[in-house]
Amino acid sequence: MQMRSVVCPVLILFAVAGCSRQQGAASAQQAAVPSHAVGTSAQPQAGQTATGTVVETMDAASYTYVRVRTATGEIWAATAQFKVAVGDRVVVPLDMPARDFHSPSLNRDFPVLYFAPRIDREGEAPAAAAGSQAPPPAPMMPAHGMTGAPATEPLTAKIPPPDGGVSVADVWTRRAALAGKTVTVRGKVVKFNGGILDRNWIHIQDGSGDPKVGTHDLAITSQGVTKVGDIITATGKLATNKDIGSGYKYAVIVEDATIK
Repeated sequence: MQMRSVVCPVLILFAVAGCSRQQGAASAQQAAVPSHAVGTSAQPQAGQTATGTVVETMDAASYTYVRVRTATGEIWAATAQFKVAVGDRVVVPLDMPARDFHSPSLNRDFPVLYFAPRIDREGEAPAAAAGSQAPPPAPMMPAHGMTGAPATEPLTAKIPPPDGGVSVADVWTRRAALAGKTVTVRGKVVKFNGGILDRNWIHIQDGSGDPKVGTHDLAITSQGVTKVGDIITATGKLATNKDIGSGYKYAVIVEDATIK
């Protein structure tokens, strides 16, 4: 991990940091932005951005995290790894905020964290940035509740579908016919992220499907709470080619599911 700041190395979602909980709480409180960030204010509109100066940056695995000082406060954002330095002026898309994001590895909470498909330098055309900064890789997006299969070993144990339900593989195979209909699936929770875009994001697997093409994993949104390792039954409406903004799309997703 490369650090380019003199402040405490926080917000690394996939590594253990040495910051104290008190330091983390103070930094997270500092990062809350009441005007254009998500907090007590209304959710940012699609296409809204914030421009400011990078005051801290760090790389972890394939990702770059930046703390940006804007005219109204500071925000944290994360995207696919790219070259940036303290003092650079950047433009951060605000379409994908995570409210009260909890980092288990740091045992701390962040009032708002923005997950961006890219972060542009001020004055740089988005098309030019896209040529040098690829979208977030698949392991990043499910960790943030976005898309793609989780970066875990595929489940091999078979979990039968519930009575009247379908398997994960069936959902993928029959997605065109099932689109817009209510489906019931059962599987093991392999990823859970709560409170992103006012909902919880769950990935399940049941041992069916092909990991090589991603048909072994199914994304679900719900107000229900679960945890990795639970075996759940979820009932919700199937959506295909779901675009949630900022370049994030799902080929298949079960939305607004009830879980038990």
